[in-house]
Amino acid sequence: MTCLWKCLREMVFLSWGRPSPKDQKACILKSGTFNYDDKYKGVSAKSSSSLKADEGLSKDGFFLNEARVLVGSGIETFEKGKSALRSWKHFGLNWSFVDSKTPIQPGVKFCVCVKEFLPWIMMPLQVVYVNETRTAKNRRASFGFGSGTLHGHLLAGEERFSIEIDENNQVWYEVLSISKPAHILSFVGYPYVMLRQKYFANESSKAMLKHINSLKP
Repeated sequence: MTCLWKCLREMVFLSWGRPSPKDQKACILKSGTFNYDDKYKGVSAKSSSSLKADEGLSKDGFFLNEARVLVGSGIETFEKGKSALRSWKHFGLNWSFVDSKTPIQPGVKFCVCVKEFLPWIMMPLQVVYVNETRTAKNRRASFGFGSGTLHGHLLAGEERFSIEIDENNQVWYEVLSISKPAHILSFVGYPYVMLRQKYFANESSKAMLKHINSLKP
């Protein structure tokens, strides 16, 4: 058991207890660079339809996961959603979190900490881009950011979180990821990993809805 634990720790960042800021900092310092091809850097900024049509992604082993949920309507809801993303409220879960003080700026590295069975797993990422658009003509607006996986992450790829107000004044929260296994554990258990990705997207959407509704007068 001790040898197995030591072996796993050398490949991924594990912690028996809830990872402290010190644990997360150590993870980030050891993580180094992106663990996927530079040609895919920023790929998650594309629309879902474009990614589905990109044969290169599937040929290179990437899988698309997405969830899009209506969280309300009006510019006030949009601004609340934007503020929620900036303060990582979409990670307001008992079993998964990001340090809420982490600035959402290109180049910033951070850890997603996830409770899996007994140990916590720390997965290092780096913010690749931050996009914000506004169209006065039809009052559309969006805010989102994409992060790429670093060495030591169980997966290779990118994930995007975004909030959007459409031409009908409806506000949508979206989680989109493009990923493939990057570790023996994720190779062996990838069906489980994909289920967990879908579960996270669902729970993250609930967390956003709960936070936005809690701010209503």
